[in-house]
Amino acid sequence: MAENIDNEKKSKRRSRGRSRGAGRTGDANDNFGKPSKKVILGFAVIIITAVVVFSVFGDKLPDIGVGGGVEFTPLTEEEIPKKIETEVVPEYRELERALGCLVDGKVYVVVMRGEKPTAGYDLAIEKMKLEKTDKGQNLIVTASFIEPPEDKAVSEIITYPYAVAVTELKELPDSIELNVRYQE
Repeated sequence: MAENIDNEKKSKRRSRGRSRGAGRTGDANDNFGKPSKKVILGFAVIIITAVVVFSVFGDKLPDIGVGGGVEFTPLTEEEIPKKIETEVVPEYRELERALGCLVDGKVYVVVMRGEKPTAGYDLAIEKMKLEKTDKGQNLIVTASFIEPPEDKAVSEIITYPYAVAVTELKELPDSIELNVRYQE
């Protein structure tokens, strides 16, 4: 009987040790905290996939967390306000830049290519993003500049390509930055 009591005491000590350590003995075979090979391989696949997606589609993905995307509508020649056509375009047409105009309570963005020696040059406003800087609000305008095809005949006439868009903005930003992507 004394032997039975000794076995019960040893059993209780063992079970107390297990309840505190959640069943872990701390021996050399304990893998707690070490990720398995499957987990490491899974993270590697996720990281490689993210790198590939951002390198291929990065410029087409929405901007997240770095500022707000600005809604805009590109205008046709007929929709451009006369004030922009007669006052803004003639003054800035020789420069390659983006600028903002406030006309009749609406904010317009004008992107200009400057003077070009032939026809065939074009542009399109792709996106706009408003960001805060230490100097105020900065509007980043991304535009694609299209070059004339090298294998196609174009008229040799001086042109001044530009594009105009009306935005959702209520006031002009403090600065405007033009990011250009060239295409053929």
